[in-house]
Amino acid sequence: MTEEIKVTDLIPHRPPFLWVDTIIEYDSASIITEKAIPETLDIFQGHYPDHPILPGVILCEALFQTGALLIALILKNTAVPKAGVPVITRIEEAKFKRPVGPGDSIHMQVNIREELGGVWFLKGVLRVNEKVSVKVNFACTLAEL
Repeated sequence: MTEEIKVTDLIPHRPPFLWVDTIIEYDSASIITEKAIPETLDIFQGHYPDHPILPGVILCEALFQTGALLIALILKNTAVPKAGVPVITRIEEAKFKRPVGPGDSIHMQVNIREELGGVWFLKGVLRVNEKVSVKVNFACTLAEL
């Protein structure tokens, strides 16, 4: 991929709940994105304030948004685009291996495991400092919002 794609052109998420800054690369079955975690996020004031960490549910959301971006890109490049927005329908086997804190940069990779009847089954891996932080399998389908 050489063209820069604006994340907000593909999914409806907006700050403060947009957890992807940039699409690094993608193809018809996978995508890599990144997000710089600001040191000043309000969430750090209340989530383990003496040792702030980004909640695992937010890290999963970053992977889910990355998956939604992949689906949106696939649909955008089909001859007959489908209407709707990718939404989560299943979360399985979430594993949390290391924390993410203020000032970290996270890198997300999502791969399509299977597409079956309008449902995408995906695998996500989130890394911080080049080490695995989160792994999760999930499914998405299109919904009218």
